[in-house]
Amino acid sequence: MNQKHDSFHEEHVLHELKHYLPAQAPLKDFIHHNTLHAFQEDSFHDALNKASQLFGYKTYLSIAEYRSLLAKNEINEETLKSIILKFKPGQEQIWFDKLVKQDIDEELEPRIGQFRSFWKTHYKIDLDALVHPILFRIIGSYLDQGIAIWNFPISEKGFIASIQELEKNSFVSFFKTKRAKELLLSGNTSLQSLLHIVVGDESLYEQYLFDQQFAHPGWSGMVAVICGNKSSLIDEKKISLSELIRFELLLEIDALDDHFGDIWSPLALKLEKRPTGIFDFVEMSELNEIYRLFQEAYEWTYYDQVLHGLQVQSNSNSSKHATSFQAMFCIDDRECSIRRHIEHVDSDCKTYGTAGFFGVEFYFQPEHSNFHTKVCPAPVSPKYLIKELKNTNRQKNDFHFGKHSHGLLSGWVLTNTLGFWSALRLFLTVFRPSTNAAAVTSFRHMDKHSLLTIENKNGEKEGDLQIGYTITEMTDRIESLLRSIGLIDDFSPLVYVVGHGSSSVNNTHYAGYDCGACSGRPGSVNARVLAFIGNHPEVRKQLSERGINIPKDCQFVGALHDTSKDEMMYYDLKILSDENYKAHTANVEKFNTALALNAKERSRRFMSINTKDKIGKIHDEVKLRTISLFEPRPELNHATNSLAIVGRRQFSEHLFLDRRSFLNSYDYTTDADGTYLLTILNAVAPVCGGINLEYYFSRVDNQKLGAGTKLPHNVMGLIGVANGIDGDLRTGLPSQMIEVHDPLRLMVVVEHYPSVVLETIKRNPATYNWFEKDWLKLAVVNPDTKEVSVFSEGEFKAYSPSDKAVLTTDNLMKLIESTHENIPVHLIKEKTDGAVY
Repeated sequence: MNQKHDSFHEEHVLHELKHYLPAQAPLKDFIHHNTLHAFQEDSFHDALNKASQLFGYKTYLSIAEYRSLLAKNEINEETLKSIILKFKPGQEQIWFDKLVKQDIDEELEPRIGQFRSFWKTHYKIDLDALVHPILFRIIGSYLDQGIAIWNFPISEKGFIASIQELEKNSFVSFFKTKRAKELLLSGNTSLQSLLHIVVGDESLYEQYLFDQQFAHPGWSGMVAVICGNKSSLIDEKKISLSELIRFELLLEIDALDDHFGDIWSPLALKLEKRPTGIFDFVEMSELNEIYRLFQEAYEWTYYDQVLHGLQVQSNSNSSKHATSFQAMFCIDDRECSIRRHIEHVDSDCKTYGTAGFFGVEFYFQPEHSNFHTKVCPAPVSPKYLIKELKNTNRQKNDFHFGKHSHGLLSGWVLTNTLGFWSALRLFLTVFRPSTNAAAVTSFRHMDKHSLLTIENKNGEKEGDLQIGYTITEMTDRIESLLRSIGLIDDFSPLVYVVGHGSSSVNNTHYAGYDCGACSGRPGSVNARVLAFIGNHPEVRKQLSERGINIPKDCQFVGALHDTSKDEMMYYDLKILSDENYKAHTANVEKFNTALALNAKERSRRFMSINTKDKIGKIHDEVKLRTISLFEPRPELNHATNSLAIVGRRQFSEHLFLDRRSFLNSYDYTTDADGTYLLTILNAVAPVCGGINLEYYFSRVDNQKLGAGTKLPHNVMGLIGVANGIDGDLRTGLPSQMIEVHDPLRLMVVVEHYPSVVLETIKRNPATYNWFEKDWLKLAVVNPDTKEVSVFSEGEFKAYSPSDKAVLTTDNLMKLIESTHENIPVHLIKEKTDGAVY
């Protein structure tokens, strides 16, 4: 949006506000996304320059941080010089001195807020301090999803209509003066009429509204999300961004009338100089040029390690001996290490990675719930509903959290009886954490013994949703999944489908720890559904007709990996044959060993755990973190993610990538034209890219683009968090999720031929945009020649990695114990006895 509007077009301005405001959904649907999605039509560095100059966001690390990375060789000096040569040819020494030696002013004076600042400079009034506390409380009360003791009295009529009804029938008022109340009750609350009173100059209405709404982007962004998606709230509330703005303008008129009486004039009439338009042309500043050079050098220092490692690592053919078992995991970067450990524990097993909804898109309705939730990628609109039946494990309510505890008499009685016990129990949890009603655990998402309505036999529907899938629909989905990951023959007797979720107590952003491909839900239901489909005789018959033959003795097992506890749960084991059940029992022990190893690897990031302790003790301490009320970091989620590898397992299996890579299985030999590759990249770009960029921006600006520290957060209406009771909703990620994160753009590396990948990404403009505009990096390794090509300016260009030797290790546990920091890429070398642990 670069044009200037002298006349006010309400619909256009509201559309633009929604476009630029944060798009974070309520906590129950917290899904990672590109924080600066509004700028995604610009190239990455241009977008960051605009975002900083327009809205005052920090979009890079500070100069001091970059120089510190250079001193520690996390930015390689030779790489930095080559980047300067690329972007500033003929001026290498001048720019190197600027980056490394000169004092640089990093202060920003953003355009947003400049116009409304005249309330303070001319009228000497802090309008936000007078308006925001009451505005936030009323909006929070209206949108509340069940945390408040008393419900908002009237809500079914819509926000403004409800406020009008309260004003008509209450002895007290939201307003201190007559005019605002009369405007509300008369219905004379059009946006233009209110802006005429407050601003006066129609050509500045748009700028005023941007200034006003970006003074509290959290609440405004939440309202914009809610009014655009009815399913975002379980207890639906009728509200629009226009209503929020109109009510805020009424509160501003009221505050100004109360402070000045009738002697104040519209803001625009007092301007001595017209402010710079927020969306006037933005030039690339020298400061942002410096940031760009540093950031590129920082990223390519790491990318070069990865590409060099992939190029030189042993890329041997898959072994042809019998496979003990196969296991499909989510591509999630947290599953990168568990796959490596299970492959170490059982060298005859094979693991695969795919999007954790496993290609089955649906809504899920637990038996004791009146609502259903989406368990597939957020952009997908499922047409199917899977319901849970015969759940005998209904979760109990904690007596302390019941509404009776808020009553006048009952509350007094409980305070003086159970209150003392509660205080003692709270004290004891410091020394002996235990599971309680406040805990969020992925294993509770579904009863492991319940039934699921997976097969649709008679066309059953509920509303617009079909209950379960037909045989052909099931076959279509499993065929697409198996072909995309390259598992089309040599099936082992047991094939595990392993979803993932997380458990914690002290974690308001719990949905962000579960599976992003399942819309912030655990992947347990999806795993069970796919296992059911894989075991269905009629599905196998149709698969055979399509060229995929699954042996009769092969059985699929659904499972769930809890990534914070490092525990696994298995489903529907009663269907297993005696032989397979015996094999499964042995496999469980292998998984348990791998889970303990994984806990040890994760523990090096936790300052309260000694990574050199015995592995069993470490695993116990990792589990305790998830039920400790006083632990703000039960796990570090996607922190340090920086890489997505799309290829066969042998393409990367000999590299230690330090849990930093999403791993998507893909066999180029079965997909010559890139059909399945396109499906994979269509998910990798927005899902993995969204995760990566939210971590990036929350790390570089944790105050404006992140949520700050979680320690002072209060949950507001079960939809968001704020500092205290009168603060704006915090968007982005808290510091406890990003403090160890290195802000690097995601590098996607594909094993295929460059010409095929280029034609593939061009088929979908949305996917192509991620790479063309440089929000994600894309590299291809030719499977025949091992030559590396990097996508740049619309084509793949040859890239020659550093000729420095790749670091090696023959003892992973020693390497893991060596540091709390990120570990560079290592080539895993086997000892003479075959051990690497």
